[in-house]
Amino acid sequence: MVSEYLKQNTAEYHDAAEKLFNSEKIFNKTFTLEDYKKIIGTNYLMLLHSEDKIFNQLSDKFSEKLQLGDRKKLPLIERDLASLALESQSISHELDFTNENEALGAMYVIEGSTLGGNVIAKQLSKTEGFDDVTFNFFGCYHENTGPMWKNFKEVLDTEVAEENYAEVLSGAKKLYMFLLNVN
Repeated sequence: MVSEYLKQNTAEYHDAAEKLFNSEKIFNKTFTLEDYKKIIGTNYLMLLHSEDKIFNQLSDKFSEKLQLGDRKKLPLIERDLASLALESQSISHELDFTNENEALGAMYVIEGSTLGGNVIAKQLSKTEGFDDVTFNFFGCYHENTGPMWKNFKEVLDTEVAEENYAEVLSGAKKLYMFLLNVN
């Protein structure tokens, strides 16, 4: 199953992202509003430079099976940027996906961050200093987070042939590298 293959082969990138964003501070309640602004700003740049490219690479089959219209996150994180009074930034390097498999790999990273973001939003909503924060991006699927992740993984696992695993992994690595180097 490609979802397990991706999980195993991107673990080091996932861990690096958690370290970059000081994730351990979220659970010991020392995460600050500045830490949160950094994570939102970086995720905004990732979505700004990847979401449309990913969606444009996916065929109608995936658009329908993955309910892509319900997975748009850029408008949500733009609301978070505005509520935090953050300026939109630009980056110095481009991001491209050469085919549908790479786009699916990149989408794996974004959907995974949504799964983790739901946990982050719940934790931070109980942390001092986050009373007025709206978690538009991290709470985007609300109570449907689990079902949306499950749907994504099922579609990946049933639609991606084993000979395409390397391309899917390539897309995931591209997006992780972009995220880790955007600052």
